[in-house]
Amino acid sequence: MKIQNFQDNVTFGGFDNIFANIYKPQDIESQKSRYMSAVEKFTALYPNRNDIHVYSAPGRTEIGGNHTDHQHGCVIAGAVDLDVIGVAAFHDENIIRIKSEGYDEFAVSLDDLDVHIGEKGSSEIVRGIAARFKDLGVEISGFDIYTTSNVLAGSGISSSAAFETLIATAIDSYYNNNQIGAVEIAKIGQYAENFYFGKKSGLMDQMVCSVGGFVFLDFQNIQNPSIQKIDFDLSKTGYALIITDTKGDHSDLTDDYVAVRTEMDEVGEYFGKKVLREVDENQFWNNLPDIKKKISDRAVLRAIHFFGDNYRAKAETEALKNNRFEDFLTLVSESGDSSMNYLQNLYSCRKPTEQGIPLAIMAGKRILKGNGAVRVHGGGFAGTIQAFVPNDLVNAYRSEMDRIFGQNSCYIMTIRPFGGIEIK
Repeated sequence: MKIQNFQDNVTFGGFDNIFANIYKPQDIESQKSRYMSAVEKFTALYPNRNDIHVYSAPGRTEIGGNHTDHQHGCVIAGAVDLDVIGVAAFHDENIIRIKSEGYDEFAVSLDDLDVHIGEKGSSEIVRGIAARFKDLGVEISGFDIYTTSNVLAGSGISSSAAFETLIATAIDSYYNNNQIGAVEIAKIGQYAENFYFGKKSGLMDQMVCSVGGFVFLDFQNIQNPSIQKIDFDLSKTGYALIITDTKGDHSDLTDDYVAVRTEMDEVGEYFGKKVLREVDENQFWNNLPDIKKKISDRAVLRAIHFFGDNYRAKAETEALKNNRFEDFLTLVSESGDSSMNYLQNLYSCRKPTEQGIPLAIMAGKRILKGNGAVRVHGGGFAGTIQAFVPNDLVNAYRSEMDRIFGQNSCYIMTIRPFGGIEIK
């Protein structure tokens, strides 16, 4: 599409229907301005490109199944209306140039798609995505792209997976007529992270960003997880989904995250299994005293959390499918309590005085007074909490969280029905 044609569609309502499906009604005008600004910045960077394609990929929020995916368990999550957008022009120069707002431009030559040892930035992610498409038989000749994101970095909303989904969606759309599809796009993003970026991530983040909507994922078969998209409209419930940033320090939490997985793995190994999903829960309870002695109390508690939250993710899915929202909220609260008491990922034991997440949960519960639900969000130890707040309490909730954690700590989100898409 010519740049002027895209701008006219934005200005005169040509994209209003698609914007209405991915953004809140009150945000549409500001989103139009955001797209127009992105096109203008692209034009300034690449003035010789007149034919453009514009893409959007969402962030995601984990809803149920806290730290269950790495044990091949079940998860329910949802794509959100915070997204990364990209303005791209395709060409035959055999190079991908990327300029992301706030970062320096980088380029990836399609003549060199080997892993670059020591490079851990976005260039390796893009190189890995391009390499995987090449492996799958898709011929790529290059493109220039400008990206801008409002997916909060370090917030548990998966800004990296959103970026991966955007790049893979652009390649699949232009060079492959969307033949790869959402599920494979997610796997391509994971491949790039695992083998090029060096991060042994699971598949949940990429899958939700790519598929969109509420998504139930069963990772029993880790290579081909069971995927179930849930048809549920949160906007009709009378509740708002709010993520609160407690402004905690995210640095140096790797050991805490690793310890969760390591301890769960150790319980699995006690039974000769690789992950907890393969362990019979009754056998676990029968052997609990010996596990406690040979591993640790905390490992036992974290395993208990896994068994409970693996069940709850399934139960939450059934509650949404059958429009039992109050039951869903009860399960969300139970999951949050389990994360606090058994998984123990609300703060780092190495920083015992920094307890922003427990403080935020306490404040949220004080406002909600038994209504809705509030819990830790994402990996935990620092960062964000998630709440389902009755509409009549949204202003009070947001005001109190901003008072405690600073202005603009709260983000009201909707569940976006689409994953990565082209705006056309």
